[in-house]
Amino acid sequence: MSDEIIGLHHWFDSSPGRYLLAWEQERYDELVADVFGYHALQLGMPGLQGLRANRMPHRWLALGAEDTLLWTDEAAGWHAAGALGSGEPVEPALLADPVALPFSENSLDLVLLPHALELSIDPHAALREVQRVLVPEGRVVISGLNPVSLWGLRQRRARLYQRLGAGGQLYLPDVGEFIGHWRLRDWLRLLNFEVESVSFGCYRPAVRSAPWLERFDWMDGLGARWWPILGAAYVVVAVKRVHGVRLLGAPWRRSPKGAAAPVPVANRGRARQGGPAFHVDGRE
Repeated sequence: MSDEIIGLHHWFDSSPGRYLLAWEQERYDELVADVFGYHALQLGMPGLQGLRANRMPHRWLALGAEDTLLWTDEAAGWHAAGALGSGEPVEPALLADPVALPFSENSLDLVLLPHALELSIDPHAALREVQRVLVPEGRVVISGLNPVSLWGLRQRRARLYQRLGAGGQLYLPDVGEFIGHWRLRDWLRLLNFEVESVSFGCYRPAVRSAPWLERFDWMDGLGARWWPILGAAYVVVAVKRVHGVRLLGAPWRRSPKGAAAPVPVANRGRARQGGPAFHVDGRE
């Protein structure tokens, strides 16, 4: 089993992890509530109930093979799935990998990727696969850790200490290089996605204990106002655009086209009698 998968999921059971997970849950509830369609899919992170506020008739949670082992292994401490106090955790519906989804083209209306790109072996391929299965005007919601933040700064400092042999304990999970929102924008643009919104949050400093996190709760409001792009996490909503596809409105909204006026032909009777026939412009 991948150490990155285990590290990320166990980190979400820590005090800063629960703080981040609670913020992401609020954002997902807000962003997917008014997304309409028939089929919605969440990839990974069963501890985050990203589709609970959505009203589509078909909503699925898909886990990878390693996620499924964590889900079924009680000794792994997978109680983060109920950490938000939102009732029973959502049971996974299918086994799927983000780079090879078992869906046909243009079949899903909404796809959620909570930290899925950070754990994917090929995030570019995962985004291409999402683009393939989404319908035109379908939406993808992506959340990730922001490398340009107080948390990211502490992570880079710990990595530097480790390279210098001076010790240093990582604050965030060791999942390689985090994907910045500016880079994610470029990837989405190349796949004909249009970024609809970007939300940042979790501005408290990189402390580990819950009492210290609560002591700095005032920084959330201040950070959202004065340095919004420096939040520890972000959530991006993007829409799949297809050139040449235009959504039609309701029939009653379309104004009826006026009938074309008939063009009179002058002196039709004279033409029948052998007289000169006149064209529309008056020439004989």
